[in-house]
Amino acid sequence: MRFNTLSSWLDWQATLNPVEINLGLERIADVLQRMGLASEFECPLIIVAGTNGKGSVVSLLESMAAAAGLKVCCYTSPHIIRYNERIRINGKTIDDASLCRAFERIDQARGEVALTYFEFGTLAAIDLFMQARPDLVIMEIGLGGRLDAVNIMEPDVSVITSIAIDHTDWLGDNREDIGREKAGIMRAHKPTICGDLEPPESLHATALQKSAEFFQLGQHYKVEPASSANWTLVSPFGDLQNLPPPALHGEFQKGNAATAIMALQVLGSKLVITQDHICQGLLNVHLQGRFQKLHEQPRVIVDVAHNSHAVTSLVRQLQTQPVAGLTRIVIAMLADKPVDEVISILSPVVDYWYCAGLETESRGLSAQAMADKIAQHLKQNESLAQASADVKLCPALTVQAAIEAAMHDAQPQDRIIILGSFYTVAAAMRYFS
Repeated sequence: MRFNTLSSWLDWQATLNPVEINLGLERIADVLQRMGLASEFECPLIIVAGTNGKGSVVSLLESMAAAAGLKVCCYTSPHIIRYNERIRINGKTIDDASLCRAFERIDQARGEVALTYFEFGTLAAIDLFMQARPDLVIMEIGLGGRLDAVNIMEPDVSVITSIAIDHTDWLGDNREDIGREKAGIMRAHKPTICGDLEPPESLHATALQKSAEFFQLGQHYKVEPASSANWTLVSPFGDLQNLPPPALHGEFQKGNAATAIMALQVLGSKLVITQDHICQGLLNVHLQGRFQKLHEQPRVIVDVAHNSHAVTSLVRQLQTQPVAGLTRIVIAMLADKPVDEVISILSPVVDYWYCAGLETESRGLSAQAMADKIAQHLKQNESLAQASADVKLCPALTVQAAIEAAMHDAQPQDRIIILGSFYTVAAAMRYFS
């Protein structure tokens, strides 16, 4: 075996391909064939793409299938604390030894093919899932769709959660182009479930071109309120009434839940999942890093929101849950994200800002650069009530130092929101653990 520890394998994989993100299916298709692995599982496969909501839909699918007693395999990315989080079998993260053995099999088969870090992980997931012989496989697209490594597999159902502006260097700078890339996961004569209420025309055009069955939230299936907090799914495959709200924060999660349920419904007799299983799955679902509470008094919430669409949803959630004290924001982002837009969207709900740097990451924005952007925004918007908010600079330029400063300043009735990146949330989780 080339390496005996998972950390050694991962460090090496990060250097194997000179390009960190190298979209395309040729390399992974080549190695998949050399490993003797098929591009189809023996059980149904659901592939999930989208700008925001992918993690929620995957978690909802996994929870509902688990409630039905099905053996479920899930592949997601990125991880928050441990790489192993990316591969789950029956709700359990994969162990180091199994990952190392899978990596060795891939390494032996690849020859001189310079796989990327993500391609290694995707092949490992496919390899391990083939051995597990599950009842259902759920795989999340990492970036885009058409050229993402996960798209080497043939789905029974394709899910596209939402289309927003993100990863513009690879996918385009408008919703039509981004939608076209994500529509690459559609398959001819197979169902695609779209959780975007107003999808770009490129999704409809691709579905028509491929003769894919296209089901859109708000058109072909709908969320309707029922008594109290419960809701009804109006579906061409049978309405479901008095569903409990999913145990994920935000009213928009009902749309994600409806999308996940539709993905199971279109599979018909291939899976046996009853309304009771669906209700149990909605109540039991859990997702790390999405409006997750880490501390009480002051209340500390972490969220991986890092684009305009996700931050807008976060702000709406904060506005529906006012606090008696102040709102303190700890923010650290990657430089290639829409930082100025995020600051502008957050500004109406922020009393104090605490900037941190992600300079240890290749694309990280420094604390000083973040502080300069916030100061510039406040200067340009002096009419805002929050224009007098302070910009807190952390001496150590780390997320941990920013959190310590916010915790030191906060009163018990305040709240601290930590956001901006998976790296930011991971640092926060390590701090509070």
